[in-house]
Amino acid sequence: METPSMATSTKLSTSVEAELIRRHKTTSTTVLSLLVGVVLVCVLAFVSQKLLIQRNNSSVEIVVRVSILMFGLGAIALRRTQFAKMRLQDIAALQGASGLIITLQRTTLRVAMIGAAIAIIGFASTIWTGITPYTYQAGVVAAAVLLYGYPVRSAWEQAVKLYSPSDSPDSAETPS
Repeated sequence: METPSMATSTKLSTSVEAELIRRHKTTSTTVLSLLVGVVLVCVLAFVSQKLLIQRNNSSVEIVVRVSILMFGLGAIALRRTQFAKMRLQDIAALQGASGLIITLQRTTLRVAMIGAAIAIIGFASTIWTGITPYTYQAGVVAAAVLLYGYPVRSAWEQAVKLYSPSDSPDSAETPS
């Protein structure tokens, strides 16, 4: 009978490990690119602040701040629910290691896209109102979401080792 400590000590098969490395590299490159994009949007807002005409609008301010807050909290909630232990166990049992890796990638990219959307909301509100702190505040929240959702390869490997069913014949349970 296999114990949880035995499952974490086993090696991944070469095809699963290759897929994990490939998907992790693609995902981490995408997240880092979006993070660079957030910084560039903030720089663009700073550079263009003299060209913008300030129009104070309290209703826009409230909508922008609430939407940034909701998107930020929504990204955290999405990641936590999608990476719940029971959900990952079910996906691994039904789809195997490959399905689990795909789920890890898709969820990470969804969280990253929410982070990018936050930065876009901030920049669009800066263009609309001429008030640059919208972009800076949204940039900070977007960067926090992107860093929170950044894929850690060791965590992905651990999840695949822990939740994926083992295919080796010696780990199969024998009927009693």
